[in-house]
Amino acid sequence: MSTAKRRKVCVVLVDRANYGRLKPVMKAIADRPELELQVVCSGTMVLERFQQPVDVVREDGFRVDGEVYMELEGSTPTTMAKSVGFGIVEFATEFQRLKPDLVLLIGDRYEALSAALAAAYMNHTIVHVQGGEVSGSIDESARHAITKFSHFHFPSTKRSAEYLVRMGERPATILGTGCPSSDIARTLDRTLDPAVINSRGGGAVIDLAKPFLLVLFHPTTTEFGGERVQMEAVLEAADRLQTQTVLLWPNIDAGSDHISKAIRVFREKRGPKWLRTLTNLSPEKYLKVLAGAACAIGNSSSFVRDAGYFGTPVVLVGNRQEGREHDVHVTPVVPLSDAIHAAVQAHLAHGRYAPSTLYGDGHVSERIAEGLARLDPYVQKRLHFIYDGRDGDGK
Repeated sequence: MSTAKRRKVCVVLVDRANYGRLKPVMKAIADRPELELQVVCSGTMVLERFQQPVDVVREDGFRVDGEVYMELEGSTPTTMAKSVGFGIVEFATEFQRLKPDLVLLIGDRYEALSAALAAAYMNHTIVHVQGGEVSGSIDESARHAITKFSHFHFPSTKRSAEYLVRMGERPATILGTGCPSSDIARTLDRTLDPAVINSRGGGAVIDLAKPFLLVLFHPTTTEFGGERVQMEAVLEAADRLQTQTVLLWPNIDAGSDHISKAIRVFREKRGPKWLRTLTNLSPEKYLKVLAGAACAIGNSSSFVRDAGYFGTPVVLVGNRQEGREHDVHVTPVVPLSDAIHAAVQAHLAHGRYAPSTLYGDGHVSERIAEGLARLDPYVQKRLHFIYDGRDGDGK
């Protein structure tokens, strides 16, 4: 490919976890002379209540080419559905202005689904990272829908790649495996400055010389209405443990206001001396906290992916990650205080686990950038299938 006309790759970031996983990919794209990086931030990346993570993207040296405001307040299933509609409209405007050659999406967020719909109907070639995974909530449906709109794939695991083929994706469009967040984990200086935790948020001062827990619990949207009770169970278990704890506020999904209320009521009524709450952390700082935790409690996908690379024990609460591949560091439990408490105690007694490379070997981003530079863009997709020994149509 001639460097005179660089291939424009538009990376869509919709939340702090997105950026944490795509940051090394963005750097790898920017480092290749035949590629031009474009960045569009949306979702909670641009919201003040989440401390505008878009500012972190700029501080890291990336140019932000567009911001999409699409989140309708309310955190209900209705506001999520309407936000998808707003997102399609706004992403279409940005794609028309930026004219990317490729649109790079990751994961299963409804904001990313909006971008996929807009890009597909505008005949842009879509590349999807983390397709083919099984998980709970509406996120799994969103992930598979994005897969069907996408033209090329970088799944995180071998099983996910096999599932993509079984879903009708052509094997030739699967360009590699591994989660790029493992790249950050591999090179991360795990030294954690106490100020990272104690200079922001509120509550107890965390002594990093002693064991601490990390709690992050998001809504399971298909169980809307039950999330407050589940959060209360997590907090009750943590209160029984009386171990210093760092808690991050939930995402913006339907039910997040109920979880936030449970946390506020708990703080007001119990006045826990062991709890510190934080709104947001940069990707590296978050991973340092995750790497340093004696045990992580909740339902974040990072507990399945990134915690394994560090060997951090995890108590995975409820159904939000149901069916997702995990290693021995993860103990799934029902969202009941007794079950959570017992599982955490068992992990604390066991200690750390051997590092896992289930979700990547730490050299994923270079492979993704190489694939983006070498792939042959196309628009029209067809279902790939095998019938009576004959391959189905290709492109």
